[in-house]
Amino acid sequence: MSSSTTNTSTHHTSTIGSIGTPSRRNTELALLVFAVLIPVFAYANVGLAINDQVPTGLLSYGLGLGLLAAVGHLVVRKFAPYADPLLLPLATLLNGLGLVAIWRLDQSELLQSIKQAGSAAPRQLLYTAMGVALFVVVLIFLKDHRVLQRYTYISMVGALILLLLPLVPGLGKNLYGAKIWISVAGFSIQPGEFAKIVLAVFFAGYLMVKRDALALASRRFMGLYLPRGRDLGPILVVWAISILILVFETDLGTSLLFFGMFVIMLYVATERTSWIVFGLLMSAVGAVGVASFEPHIQQRVDAWLDPMREYTLSRNGEFGHSEQAMQALWAFGSGGTLGTGWGQGHSELIRFAANSDFILATFGEELGLAGVMALLLLYALLVERGVRTALAARDPFGKLLAIGLSGAFALQVFVVAGGVMGLIPLTGMTMPFLASGGSSVIANWALVGILLRISDTARRPAPAPAPNPDAEMTQVVRPS
Repeated sequence: MSSSTTNTSTHHTSTIGSIGTPSRRNTELALLVFAVLIPVFAYANVGLAINDQVPTGLLSYGLGLGLLAAVGHLVVRKFAPYADPLLLPLATLLNGLGLVAIWRLDQSELLQSIKQAGSAAPRQLLYTAMGVALFVVVLIFLKDHRVLQRYTYISMVGALILLLLPLVPGLGKNLYGAKIWISVAGFSIQPGEFAKIVLAVFFAGYLMVKRDALALASRRFMGLYLPRGRDLGPILVVWAISILILVFETDLGTSLLFFGMFVIMLYVATERTSWIVFGLLMSAVGAVGVASFEPHIQQRVDAWLDPMREYTLSRNGEFGHSEQAMQALWAFGSGGTLGTGWGQGHSELIRFAANSDFILATFGEELGLAGVMALLLLYALLVERGVRTALAARDPFGKLLAIGLSGAFALQVFVVAGGVMGLIPLTGMTMPFLASGGSSVIANWALVGILLRISDTARRPAPAPAPNPDAEMTQVVRPS
């Protein structure tokens, strides 16, 4: 008689672990140490060059910058553990070097005599603390960047309000020919710096919905797919707004920034080169048209075309002419390849704009071509990490928002550096993180915070799949 034996074997399924990139927070911490030590070393260099002694505030400066960096890192580690590890160290390093350059100009007796220096560095450190605080708020309360998509049209209204505030009588201020500031409780605020972030939210939400219609082409001309006439509306509206900003606020930089950001996002959304061509043509037509009748813009164009003539006319006492463009070129020229050394230049001769619009000239003179190239590489790396975040984002809104914020940051660096170096006319904007100015540094810290949030969402590993209860036990019966 044959018998059969039942053998039972049990197989437990093992849960697949979270698969994804490591958090890289320890990498960020190591980079932050260098991002704090390099400005501290530069700070000591400035003190030794100017006073032949280590500055008395070296310890407090190092502790202050280190504390802000530590707070930022701990918040990222807690609330955005998978975010890009380079964005925070890059912002910290640029901000720290900017503080050193501003403190160096604070030591200038010339700038102190005209009340343009002396307390700018402590004030900038306060603005930096406010910026890091806003950075923390963004990371803690913005749990998911896709929430911003709900406020697409509200952000459009908010951006328009921010842009119109400098034109409100009694609130707006006309400084150095441009109406881009408002005065609140004794503080000067530049609403356009915050408007660029709000506009990026609107553009991302709008283009995500309309991108299919905007990508349609009606005909092909000279290798370009021309958009349909009905789809030209959005770009015409944004172009008109940028021209109005240029006319009423005489602000070339903000006008170029907003229109350029929209064209970049439009190109990314539609993949149509024709939008880039239309954008460049329309921006050129608008700028040339406004420059033909707006004296402030015309003056900046003249200073770009012939800076030596403007310098001579200004020195001769003729009103309406500027000598800063020529002085900036001399500062770059005297810096040479390796620079004169921290604290050993004379960029304070540029006077009131030395620590704001023209702070890049200080770096050019004291750190030379090598130092300026290193700074531009830091900016390029920050933009590259933003673009990488856009590529990694899993949702179209996140992709467009990240590329919009990165594009706005890159455009601001270009228009400021290009204006100071004589590549394009001066715009009056501030160099991100480097220049003295509260609105700029606070807004750019918020921008980095949003990029970190998008990066964290993009790099966060997929959740582990739940175990299948049907596969908990398998009974195998084999005859003996």
